[in-house]
Amino acid sequence: MTTWKVPGVPGLGRCLVMGVVNVTPDSFSDGGRWFDPKAAVRHGLELVEQGADIVDVGGESTRPGAARVPLDEELARVEPVIRELSREGVAVSVDTMRAEVARAAVDAGAVLVNDVSGGLADPEMPRVVAATGVTYVVMHWRGHSHAMERRAVYDDVVSEVREELAKRVASVLAEGVAEEQIVLDPGLGFSKNAEHNWAVLAGLDRLAELGHPLLIGASRKRFLGRLLAEPDGTPRPFDRSDDATLAVTAIVAREGAWCVRVHNVRPNADAVRVAAALQGARS
Repeated sequence: MTTWKVPGVPGLGRCLVMGVVNVTPDSFSDGGRWFDPKAAVRHGLELVEQGADIVDVGGESTRPGAARVPLDEELARVEPVIRELSREGVAVSVDTMRAEVARAAVDAGAVLVNDVSGGLADPEMPRVVAATGVTYVVMHWRGHSHAMERRAVYDDVVSEVREELAKRVASVLAEGVAEEQIVLDPGLGFSKNAEHNWAVLAGLDRLAELGHPLLIGASRKRFLGRLLAEPDGTPRPFDRSDDATLAVTAIVAREGAWCVRVHNVRPNADAVRVAAALQGARS
């Protein structure tokens, strides 16, 4: 297993766990439970107690069909939460596609920018990341939530995701982002159907050839709920697919993922430690 070192994020010799705090009223996974800033901070601290190495704070839902929120609203949602969690010593990530939000989040203490658009939604984003020196998650992305599903068309999904990520890496490097700042995310569920998601997970070794750490975000995604559907075809609800998420975490951690992004932290934190112990014994 490669031990990756990225700016501002602890290297622990195992797959890291990123816990999710959605400061939104319309998240697909938690329905606005942490929309209040105080509740969001409490939840973030709880995730750290449960084993999260990073807490990812987002103020804009990216579920399929979601509408964008105004810039001022996104800033108002995330900045106080990030500032307070950072004061408590938490390694905080900001989940945003906007350069201005990223800049404010880093000023508030964020050590990582998690951009689901990989710099495509806001051309200023790579320059902001370059100037701040923080870790930058570049995700595979083909368009905003309202359009992503009709863009889920591939001849060879792994090859095309790999090629498109390579182009994004070249682009952000040209804007001044350093190699060691870049983490890649194949974007499970973003412009991908269930078949595509499974193919991407099976092809992580090919994505790893790009030479950057991989962040995997399978938690509570629809392709897991559909896999576990009832006999009548009804997909399992999002919050009842955590066991399947756990299985994905164990597998990708064993295969060398740098980090997993999850909602239910404690069992996933256990899983990455099991994977690390197995890898250590085999080494």
